[in-house]
Amino acid sequence: MPEKKKNKTCLRVGITGGIGSGKTTVCRIFAALGVPVYDADYWAKWLITNDPEVKLAIEALVGPEAYLADGSYNRTLVASVVFHDKDKLAALNAIVHPAVERHSAAWHDRYAALGKAYTLKEAALMVESGSHRHLDFLIVVTAPEALRIRRVMERDHLPETAVRDRLKNQLPEAEKAALADFRINNDGTQLLIPQVWAIHQILTVRARLDN
Repeated sequence: MPEKKKNKTCLRVGITGGIGSGKTTVCRIFAALGVPVYDADYWAKWLITNDPEVKLAIEALVGPEAYLADGSYNRTLVASVVFHDKDKLAALNAIVHPAVERHSAAWHDRYAALGKAYTLKEAALMVESGSHRHLDFLIVVTAPEALRIRRVMERDHLPETAVRDRLKNQLPEAEKAALADFRINNDGTQLLIPQVWAIHQILTVRARLDN
């Protein structure tokens, strides 16, 4: 029998950064270049509502009131429970993050079968969850903390104290940047498109060399 042909390499690339760093804006540029982008935050919400195993696990953790009568996720109630209990928050993350990893891996495989050079997974807590360990490369978008806080205040119409509370759930930017294979500076002093284009070229060539 003839030797089975090896599948072409399709790199798994992650992109993360602190709140307000501009990850979503950067991902739009990659998407415009034809790169498939997986929005982990969007799919986490989808899985919480639609994946039976995830729903059962959350109900076991929080109680049946975690979901409303129509089956929708009672986000307000769950947040009120887990964000005041670090153990329950960790348990909730231990339910959701692995489910997202499984879903994103299957999503990646579909694009690999289509011959894409690489896919991009966007997640705010990629390093915190440990999911960056499943990737071939990691991109970190950086910007000064004061600028990031101001962006989120303007975007979400939140007071500074609320934004700083969110920051407490994320690792310091320097710790994420230390793990990066590529960094994108989004402090307004450098154009984003040339930075994205340079990374895109490197990843495309790397995928070709691995085949």
